[in-house]
Amino acid sequence: MDKDGLANFFLGLGLGVGIGMLFAPKTGEETRDLLLSKADEGREYLKKQTSTLRDSANDLVDKGRDLVGKQKDNLNEAIEAGKQAYREKVEPNIPNQPA
Repeated sequence: MDKDGLANFFLGLGLGVGIGMLFAPKTGEETRDLLLSKADEGREYLKKQTSTLRDSANDLVDKGRDLVGKQKDNLNEAIEAGKQAYREKVEPNIPNQPA
């Protein structure tokens, strides 16, 4: 959920509570209980969304680590291949030196 979605959620929640209080055919205590209940529902919804976002973020971090590891391995292989190609090109041209 992005910032705008969260802002819209709270705006809708506030408008709903305000309109509900104006037109509520319930007593003050019943209305307070209803508001507390709705607030708890909103809190649970936010916890669920936060958990979902956290899981998604953790998955992205893990995928990023895997990708970096693979790229590091590819780079090391390329460096080793370059060193080997250099050795093959240069070493045959080096005259034998007495030991």
